[in-house]
Amino acid sequence: MSSDNRPIGVFDSGLGGLTVVKDLAKILPGEDIVYLGDSARVPYGIKSLATIRRFAMEDAAFLGRFDPKLLVVACNTASAAAIDAITATAPCDVVDVVRPSAAAALAATDGPVGVVATEATVRSGAYQRALAADGAGREILAVACPLLVPIVEEGRDGDDPIVTHVLCDYLRNLQRLRPGAMVLGCTHYPLLAGPIGKLMGPATQLISSATAAALDVAHRLDAAGMRHARVEGGSLRCHTTDNPQRFAELGATFGGRPLDHVEYVGTDELEGLVARRPVKS
Repeated sequence: MSSDNRPIGVFDSGLGGLTVVKDLAKILPGEDIVYLGDSARVPYGIKSLATIRRFAMEDAAFLGRFDPKLLVVACNTASAAAIDAITATAPCDVVDVVRPSAAAALAATDGPVGVVATEATVRSGAYQRALAADGAGREILAVACPLLVPIVEEGRDGDDPIVTHVLCDYLRNLQRLRPGAMVLGCTHYPLLAGPIGKLMGPATQLISSATAAALDVAHRLDAAGMRHARVEGGSLRCHTTDNPQRFAELGATFGGRPLDHVEYVGTDELEGLVARRPVKS
């Protein structure tokens, strides 16, 4: 049985991608993971697509230093804006979060599908296209929720009245739609699945983009015979472009485990990587 002991590279605009790491650790407990959270430049979702694309390419280039066997773009906004560019230059296979999530939503219901995501993700139309391609005739409603990422990054949870107030405003039209499934189209949003689920009701199945991506990673590794030889005890190495101590404190909530060591990498270092990076033929 073949194996590949190289790490999986994962990046996000901040802490949200650690929800993908959490699901990866459950499904693939033997895998080593290298994570980059670009917290100094979070949120990506309110920036232009060109800026998001540049940031995402820099993040991917940084993780390329670790010779990953697979790269996970654990950011819906970066997936929507830059997946083609990243795939064209990455030295390995690339997993995004949009396509697996759309497929999971369509499999969960024959009815309407809702999406909550960042402004940039909704504006890109990535989810709308992915859902329409395989779910012709479905009613699809994508709603931008720009305040949710900073709210989650501040450590607020579903018991916070501010969270409830913001969600009530954002989800109003989706509640009228009564979707059979709704994609949490940002890897920060699973931390708000409780209050979102209460507001949407039991008839709406919530689709975590983090879980969908992790399952896709497992499928690809198995298909290629690239799982780590070890079946458990995988390591997690984290990097952030902002405050490592704060990242570790909040990251434990996102990732479901203590983060004993978080390394700092400056955005100036990231900015110098893409120009030097060779393009994959």
